[in-house]
Amino acid sequence: MIYLNIGDPLKYDFSTPRELIEEAYRAMLEGHNYYSSSDGLRELREAIAVKEKVWNGVNVKPSDVLVTSGVSEAVNALFAALVDEGDEVLLPDPSYPLYINFSDFYGARKVFYTAREEEGWVPDVDDIRRKISPRTKMIVVNNPHNPTGAVYPAKVIKEILDVAAEHRVPVVSDEIYDALTFEGEFRSTATLASEDNVVIGLNGFSKTFLATGWRLGYAYFLGPEEETSPIKNSVLNFLMTRLSAVTPLQVALARFAARKPDFLEEVKRKMDERRRYTSKRLNEIEGLRLPSAPKGAFYAFPRLELRIDDEEFARRLLVEEKVLVAYGSGFGPAGTGHIRVVYLPPIDELEEAFARIERLIKRLKAG
Repeated sequence: MIYLNIGDPLKYDFSTPRELIEEAYRAMLEGHNYYSSSDGLRELREAIAVKEKVWNGVNVKPSDVLVTSGVSEAVNALFAALVDEGDEVLLPDPSYPLYINFSDFYGARKVFYTAREEEGWVPDVDDIRRKISPRTKMIVVNNPHNPTGAVYPAKVIKEILDVAAEHRVPVVSDEIYDALTFEGEFRSTATLASEDNVVIGLNGFSKTFLATGWRLGYAYFLGPEEETSPIKNSVLNFLMTRLSAVTPLQVALARFAARKPDFLEEVKRKMDERRRYTSKRLNEIEGLRLPSAPKGAFYAFPRLELRIDDEEFARRLLVEEKVLVAYGSGFGPAGTGHIRVVYLPPIDELEEAFARIERLIKRLKAG
């Protein structure tokens, strides 16, 4: 089996930094094994505020940060706080399935806004403007983007923020891949916001700190106090039901997170090499098309130029060639006819995987 389906660097040849593991071990030996506060350890929230300032230029106070059990819990809490049955949520199309699933779970209507594939999956702001309504409770921005690897231009993010401010709608900006940008410039949404915007930033330690199983993320809340405070308090009420995120790991990350990790450049170098190879190789396979190379994260989202359903293609690839990819229609309407490929494996593994994909496509064309 070759796995090109899971966005977890630790399933491949990447490892959690030894220094971070030692910090966690030390925290446990020191006795930091108790329930901590539901909003997160003060030291970690302070470190997150420093991290956001140093990495992304975002000015956030520690009191405006909530520590969560991964970004997934933050998304769940936000939907619980903001969305009632029948409300609308504006989602990018394609979209990370978590946002689709929580929309369904909370009875919200999913309103997908278009991203232009031929232009690198950049959002169509005019489409957002057409689709926003009095029932819209949030506009979700995922940058760098899963599943396409798009990195949004600052101009586009600013235009989305302007539409959101006009309609008094919060922008939820998922930036978990912030440091994994290989082309273009990543700009955090909060740095482009006006004083009228409400921005809820989502981020964490899974991807850039290579600590996926630690399940530690965070949300921060920026904007007019009278608008952000009720949202933050509702999210905190949700978080109080589970007491706290894992305490010793919070201690470890508080000691580690304020500085950009030394290992990150080598991680990016390896990922970029694999990204370039993947982009080149996908476009060499007749029957696949990748109009523009992914610029961030670690995903490619090629289009199938075959007369076969994307889910059926993924099934046959798994059964016949033992290569596992994610089928595109699971990421929303625009994902139909695509597959998501994770380019985290070493190049020799990618080479074998693409040879198998090419083999299946040749059989499908012949048959």
